[in-house]
Amino acid sequence: MGYFDYSREPRSDIAFIDMKSFYASVECVERGLHPLKTSLCVMSRADNSAGLIIASSPIFKKVFGKSNVGRAYDLPFDVQTRKFSYYNAKKQGLRTDPEYVRFIEDWAKVTFIVPPRMDKYISVNMEIQGIFQNYGSPNDIYPYSIDEGFIDLSSSLNYFVPDKQLSRKQKLDLISAKIQRDIWRQTGIYSTVGMSNANPLLAKLALDNEAKKTPTMRANWSYEDVEQKVWSIPNMTDFWGIGKRMEKRFNTLGIHSIKDLANANPDILKKELGVAGLRLWFHANGIDESNVHKPYKPKSKGLGNSQVLPRDYFRQRDIEIILREMAEQVAIRLRKIGKKATVVSIHLGYSKHENKRSINTQMKIEPTNNTDLLTNYVLKLFHNKYTSGAIRSVAVNYSGFVDESFGLISLFDDVEQIEKEERLQTAIDSIRDQFGFTSLLKANALDSASRSIARSRLIGGHSAGGLDGLK
Repeated sequence: MGYFDYSREPRSDIAFIDMKSFYASVECVERGLHPLKTSLCVMSRADNSAGLIIASSPIFKKVFGKSNVGRAYDLPFDVQTRKFSYYNAKKQGLRTDPEYVRFIEDWAKVTFIVPPRMDKYISVNMEIQGIFQNYGSPNDIYPYSIDEGFIDLSSSLNYFVPDKQLSRKQKLDLISAKIQRDIWRQTGIYSTVGMSNANPLLAKLALDNEAKKTPTMRANWSYEDVEQKVWSIPNMTDFWGIGKRMEKRFNTLGIHSIKDLANANPDILKKELGVAGLRLWFHANGIDESNVHKPYKPKSKGLGNSQVLPRDYFRQRDIEIILREMAEQVAIRLRKIGKKATVVSIHLGYSKHENKRSINTQMKIEPTNNTDLLTNYVLKLFHNKYTSGAIRSVAVNYSGFVDESFGLISLFDDVEQIEKEERLQTAIDSIRDQFGFTSLLKANALDSASRSIARSRLIGGHSAGGLDGLK
């Protein structure tokens, strides 16, 4: 190695805790079922075959070979009848011999397929956050997502484990085991823990690459483990922060493993890949400057809303209804933070049956947070780019924020009309804040293409993204 003197690097006692198959586990516990021994799938529109697989239990993944993200039609059985689907199996390249068919149908009969309940998941998450606070102050805790979180236990190790004969590494493992036990006793949820006596990065890598495979569901990586463990991560995409595109860029530079990356020339990496390449070089060497107490905040800000539609949308009018609803929802969020946007962008993803590239387009606008104006800009982008085809995913995003007090008034604007519209908009927002989004809806919310009412029943779910405006 030779690049780093680890004795000069900062050290913290970090536990990174992940709830195992969180959504699916919550649903199992609610039904008195064992989370690790039950085949269960959380699926939007669980009553039909068009649903999106949001989460699944370990047994479900093992039996049906499916990760959390997928569609009901990707499964080898029909969701409604629980019979083997030869059509789906053929599409997936699966076996269709009698023995395999019986195996799938037997498991399908005992598989639970349930709709998501984000309010319940958030409630259980709050219980778990309370457990975290039994071991560290709020400043020592950094929630990473609804089912993951970092705890810096540096200041509490000796309090909970005062035995002076034990090393800090041993103490960290003992406290992490207690946290796991407390979570299980209070919620019935099993958890995995990545630990590090060095930094948050190594704790995350320990969890992703070792803890999930150990009997205790815990693993501890430190600076001393970099060569043996970090460099031995089998696939570059298994490393935190490296996706397929970055892997390809590394490959063009002759870098095909984490070890190659760690021993690459940092000057060349910075020249070819910029700051991102240099940061990953540090990470491959186990160096991480992030701090649980001062989490990274991105410089660029934007507000967006995205959704995967429950079916293919062919009609232009139906797609416009979805875009109108999403434009309004993000506009509400924009006003809540007291900002106006100067950039509007949309994404339209085609159905997998279409041989077309997704539409991604944006435009600069005069600063506004007015729903009608923003909706018109969104529809203008849509009409400029869309010609035909089945749409399955949609996103609307506003960015380039300025303060709400900023405004441009021309000689041709009707100031009284503008003020009247702003007062009306404020009144509508106020009513919805008090009585809920569905207390005031436009008539097209009753249209079969509309998603407003259905999405208002979800609370901050991964599949719904950005529903603050619907609360």
